[in-house]
Amino acid sequence: MASIPESIFEEYKQLVAELNQHNHRYYVLDDPSVPDSEYDRQMRALQEIERVYVDAVAEDSPTQRVGGAALQSFSQITHVLPMLSLDNAFSDAELEDFERKVKDRLNQTIEIDYVCEPKLDGAAVSVLYRDGLLVYGATRGDGSVGEDITANVRTIKNVPLKLQGDNIPEILEVRGEIYLPKAGFDALNEAARAAGGKTFVNPRNAAAGSLRQLDSKVTASRPLEMCAYSVGQYQAESTPSTHQGMLEALGGWGFKLNEHMETVTGIDACADYYKRLAQRRNKLPYDIDGIVYKVNQLALQERLGFVAKAPRWAIARKFPAQEEMTQLLGVEFQVGRTGAITPVARLQPVFVGGVTVSNATLHNRDEIERLGVRVGDFVIIRRAGDVIPQISKVVLEKRPPNAEPILFPERCPVCQSSVQRNEGEAVARCSGGLFCGAQIKEAIKHFASRKAMDIDGLGDKLVELMVDETIIFSVADLYDLDEKRLVGLERMAEKSAANLVAAITVSKQTTLAKFLYALGIREVGEATAQTLANNFGAIEPIAQASAEELLEIDDIGPVVARHIVNFFRNPDNLSIIEALRNAGVRWADIDLSSQDSQPLKGQTWVLTGGMQIMSRAEAKDALQALGAKVASSVSAKTNQVVAGPGAGSKLTKAESLGIPVMDEAQFMDFLSAQRQ
Repeated sequence: MASIPESIFEEYKQLVAELNQHNHRYYVLDDPSVPDSEYDRQMRALQEIERVYVDAVAEDSPTQRVGGAALQSFSQITHVLPMLSLDNAFSDAELEDFERKVKDRLNQTIEIDYVCEPKLDGAAVSVLYRDGLLVYGATRGDGSVGEDITANVRTIKNVPLKLQGDNIPEILEVRGEIYLPKAGFDALNEAARAAGGKTFVNPRNAAAGSLRQLDSKVTASRPLEMCAYSVGQYQAESTPSTHQGMLEALGGWGFKLNEHMETVTGIDACADYYKRLAQRRNKLPYDIDGIVYKVNQLALQERLGFVAKAPRWAIARKFPAQEEMTQLLGVEFQVGRTGAITPVARLQPVFVGGVTVSNATLHNRDEIERLGVRVGDFVIIRRAGDVIPQISKVVLEKRPPNAEPILFPERCPVCQSSVQRNEGEAVARCSGGLFCGAQIKEAIKHFASRKAMDIDGLGDKLVELMVDETIIFSVADLYDLDEKRLVGLERMAEKSAANLVAAITVSKQTTLAKFLYALGIREVGEATAQTLANNFGAIEPIAQASAEELLEIDDIGPVVARHIVNFFRNPDNLSIIEALRNAGVRWADIDLSSQDSQPLKGQTWVLTGGMQIMSRAEAKDALQALGAKVASSVSAKTNQVVAGPGAGSKLTKAESLGIPVMDEAQFMDFLSAQRQ
């Protein structure tokens, strides 16, 4: 390949810089600086240089947004700092309660500044830059692990391939929402209709679907945009002191910010902002489903910290659910994993809040009685929190004379076992247990899910098909499957069958906590399963524990204790556990005696900043294995702080309190010494 002459290389760099600036002004600032004809002329000149000197193509060239070769599948990216969800408020009273808790935790009465941001209805993403260049883009995923969508993110025209401006951080992780403006959504659906293709229901689904295209050329053809709303990893010489300052810095580095963002003082001003934006909601060029309020001062955010899955310093105020009237055509009764009988309303399809709704939950027998609803009634459908369709009201004035009462079944609609309702519970349940086909299906789906045994490729439809075809009858039967039995199933080719068998084999090696969670014991989620594992160390003492022994453990109450005891007193459940162990499912028991000699037992450690050698999650696991409690904030009770690159206010506070601090290299040396 010809080497590019210096004079042409300088011209090329100038064209790249100018075209990127034109794109920034057009797609981010909405203020084009040159006519389209001049832009086209410069783009053609750039393309001609790249055609001749292929090896000279720059990573930040605007030509690199067109998409590349299609992927076979997405790889995964672990978020160094989790992408947490937000708690929701649906009224002024709940918003006021949020501020009361904020002030109580901060022990102050003065008014607090909040940044108010429209909550865009799209897909949350993380975009990482190193030395100003785009490294990767990832979906939020489950908050801890997302999909690598770098090739697709690069096609979005207002996502900088290279940061602009001054004082660019060494590491910068930008978090934001990728969405499809209403005009782009309409054009996309118009083109689909003209081609006889399938249309999208709403812009949010269109944006999420566009990001998950294996062929990035498809993503490049869709007018997606990204709006930045926060940062994750951040390594720089200085850090802004406020959230607003951080957003302004992002704007200076080339990111689009929402033009309706405001910083206000006090919760009353937040409520006023809500009213003003609600009036403009339908006129905005994109969909929003609410407003996010964030404490502005980053130091206060650090003090407030987080709960398990959400920050204490932010809340989303949802707009009222949109409502429509339609007719109830019938009711079906579905059976869940724990035998819960759930009535589902079948409706005359109606468009509500951007989604065509044909089903809605009726929850339970009490809800049916409360509503007084009958088959044939005209009802008001509400999308609660813009997510779950439900019947909120019966329009009695329109009740037809032939409307029929809804009869709750006395026997399971799947296995005909009796339906029972325990005292104090609203939910009626099938008594058939794993004799019930519906419960078997849901139990297997849960067992194979990512947070349980994580059997890749075992989807819901395949589980249902295998149960219907009587290939499997319980979770233990999964480990008897071979390729020959699978290949005969619909849409199951030899390669897919081989991959599934391999995934099932890999799943045999697990942890005690994951295995307990996978069993599907009522009310035993991930956290409770981990608590049981940590306190008992092995499955045998858990199976033999009495309710009184279980109640001695923090976070386990009477209801959960009763469910655990009942599960392990059931001989069918014990036989399935034995079958799983005989099939090779295994885990390492926890040596409880070693916990007494754990070197960090009773200590509280804090991790801050980015981690480059190991992930934050791995560092946390390593510390917990040594007996330490890993906290999210620094206090006088903190024993040690590990400060990775980009550490900010936590490091400052630790130094002011005289708490020992080690960097990542020292931390790795410390861990290495503990293993010797």
